[in-house]
This record gives sequence, C-alpha cells and structure tokens, in this order.
Amino acid sequence: MILTVTPNAALDVTYQIDALTPYATHRVGAVAERAGGKGVNVARVLHGLGTPVLATGLAGGPTGQRLRELLIADDVAEAFLPVTGDARRTVVVADRADATGFWEPGPTVTAAEWSGFTAHFAALLAGVKVVVLSGSLPPGVPATAYAELLALAHAAGAATILDADGDPLRQGLRVQPDLVKPNAAELHALTGIRVDGPDAARAAVAALRELGAGDVVASLGGGGLVAVSEQGVWRARLAEPLTGNPTGAGDACVAALARGLLAGQPWPERLRDAVALSAAAVLSPVAGVVDPAVYERLRTEVIVDVC
Repeated sequence: MILTVTPNAALDVTYQIDALTPYATHRVGAVAERAGGKGVNVARVLHGLGTPVLATGLAGGPTGQRLRELLIADDVAEAFLPVTGDARRTVVVADRADATGFWEPGPTVTAAEWSGFTAHFAALLAGVKVVVLSGSLPPGVPATAYAELLALAHAAGAATILDADGDPLRQGLRVQPDLVKPNAAELHALTGIRVDGPDAARAAVAALRELGAGDVVASLGGGGLVAVSEQGVWRARLAEPLTGNPTGAGDACVAALARGLLAGQPWPERLRDAVALSAAAVLSPVAGVVDPAVYERLRTEVIVDVC
C-alpha cells in the first residue's frame, strides 16, 4: 500500500472562466469543490487507477471536516488527524489557457499537535511499502518535519518520495529520501543553477543528489521530465506540450512515480506513465482527477530518451 502525507491539506475551490483579465469582474461558468493539497491529489489519482492508498495529514475545524467528507464521498481512504485550527482553502481560477492560484497559509499547529501526528504517522506505517510526503508545512510545524517523517518511514522499511520545497526540502534531503521530485524553480532555489533546459536540469539534479537525494525526477513543465538514478539518466516528454490547468500535474506525476516504485516498474515505463498522467491532469478542469482514456492515449505518445 501507498501512504500519502499532506501536512497542510486544503479545501480546493476551482472557478472556471473563459479568460482571466486582471482588475476585471468575471462571471464564473462552473465551480468545483474538492479535498486538496498535494498528497491528497496524489491519493485521489492513485485511487482512480486502482492502486491501494491511504491519505493522512492534518485537517482541523469545519473546513477540515468538509475536506474529510469529500474524500469519503470519493471513496478515498483517509486517516487525517484533527487539529484545533481550521484547515486552509485554496482557490484556482482556470481559464482556457492556464490557471491562477491563491493559497492560504493554513492553521497554526501546536508542538503537541505535531508530536501527536508523528505518533499517528508511525502507527499507520504497518504494511506500507511507499510513503509520499508532499507540499507545504502549516505555521507552527518545524522545518525538520519531513526529515522526522522520513526517518520513521525508513525505520519501518518503506520507500519514500519527497515533493516539497525550501527549507523543509533541504532538511529532508539530509535523511536521504529514495526519490525527490523538484520542479525547475525548486531546483534553482536549492542549487543556484538556473534550469532552462535538459542539460541544466541534469547539472542541477547532480547537485541535488550531492545534498542527499537518491533518485531524482525533475519536472520541466512543458519540457517533460529528466530522471537521474543509479540505473541511468532519461528524458521523457510529449512531442508538443499541452495547454490547460496545470495545478495538479505535478501531483499526478508523483502518483505515477509512487505506483511505479511500488510495482518495481522499469524506469522508462515509469516515466512514460508519469508524463502521460501529468499531461492528462493538465487537460482536467480540477486537480487530482485524470480521465483514464486520455491517459492511455497520451501514454502512446510519450517519447523517452536515454541521456
């Protein structure tokens, strides 16, 4: 089973409009409300693919309760721990070309609440093969949070995937996660290398591995993925990038990587899945949802090159 962790879970609200114009009034064509946060999106994609998954994290107040109700309605198994503060909301305004997001900071979590969650997380690890740690940390949670959880997961024999940024990512690298999935901006922030193409991505990934990362899959947006592991180096991409709502594309990519890690899938096939799932997510109006037929079609169009 795969366990996803979302410390800063959110209630996602997506507004669909024709075109976004700054400082103008917009008539919203459709509104979607879903449980969100990066790890939640990963769990929903995995569930849609039939992969056993359990979602956990922190979810407090009425918003947190609504988040859990939505997960249950979607038949996604959850074990979120309530906290006193109300969970955050995230708002995405999606038009026909792209999306604009507004992220609230999240509730302030006390030291006692965080300690309670680490114990809760440790108890969930029995039978878990892969742990996915994703997203931002709410106020009050220490920057070492992912490092703590990674150490617990490794002690339980689970493989780990870390998808974070800033100091939480830097601290987590010290515990040597099995796989890290940064984007170009996160790579630049950590390594100082401006990622403007595959060659620069490979250089930045090499620097990231020196900081403690195991395997690394770097997301270059429309440029696809660059993966570096002990088994080799690959680039995977579509011939032409797609336009749409990219909000959940990175999470769909992580879902594919987690599923591939669980199954022991060869890297080229794992990356083919990751590109196809993330591209299918771009074509979806809301994060965490992938049309299986679109995914299967795009999978045949992915180009995977050995670098």
